[in-house]
Amino acid sequence: MRMFNKVVIIGTGLIGGSLGLALKKQRLAGQVIGLSRHQKNARLAKKAGAIDGIGSSLEVVADADLVILATPVDTIIDFALRIEKKIKKDCIVIDVGSTKERIVSRLSALIPNFLGCHPLAGSEKKGIVNLEDSIFKGSICIITPTVKTNNHALNKVKLLWKRLGAGIVILSAKKHDQVLAFTSHLPHAIAFSLISSIPDQYLGLSSSGLRDTTRISSSDANLWSEIFLSNRGNLLIALSIFQTKLTALKLALESKNKRRLAKILLLARKKREKLLSFQRAHYLSEA
Repeated sequence: MRMFNKVVIIGTGLIGGSLGLALKKQRLAGQVIGLSRHQKNARLAKKAGAIDGIGSSLEVVADADLVILATPVDTIIDFALRIEKKIKKDCIVIDVGSTKERIVSRLSALIPNFLGCHPLAGSEKKGIVNLEDSIFKGSICIITPTVKTNNHALNKVKLLWKRLGAGIVILSAKKHDQVLAFTSHLPHAIAFSLISSIPDQYLGLSSSGLRDTTRISSSDANLWSEIFLSNRGNLLIALSIFQTKLTALKLALESKNKRRLAKILLLARKKREKLLSFQRAHYLSEA
């Protein structure tokens, strides 16, 4: 069932392109138009069937029912400011950035039907060549409304993500950034640091464990630099807690305290089992 007559996606990378493909496959939009800083990406998106047409300028948003901001986090606000006066009054605008507090606090005051969204989907791969229409199925999308949020827009955005196969979690933008600092940004920081710590001459003797543990260190360096900086305060807190845990393990090794070492490892294993047995919705509280 069609939900929108015209959707404009600004940023036709992995998430933007996958959204376009999913919208078209589910027939949720009459027309999907893509805009990209790199025309090659837009052409690839059209060739892959993710969009119906390529916008030549931001004027294309004038008659859109839904605008999706799928650009890097440091450009989302800029694009929103540039389309603010161009969109029609009832147009819904969402972003899919990995951090929320700064974006939501700014844009919710400017655009009546703006909603911050963060689909917990994707991979270390990037670009339109890796798009996947089913990437959102079985995932979670965090939506970050404010007291100013239009209820009709919120309900429609919730329905959109449900139609794409995602579960919904409602959090404040502040809570979102606190949580993601631990569940996403910290693991990436550790993976980058871990692979950097291993001498090059040892890499040929590594097991699948190292490859699995460092998989996300293949993520885009520029993108993740922006994400880290946009959530700097929360990430520094998470890194401090991680350092405390790592120091405790180091001290147990230095003192040859097998009992203490085993306890640290056992507690970690139990938490890992908890991660596997509970869905995120069970322990993410609503704001």
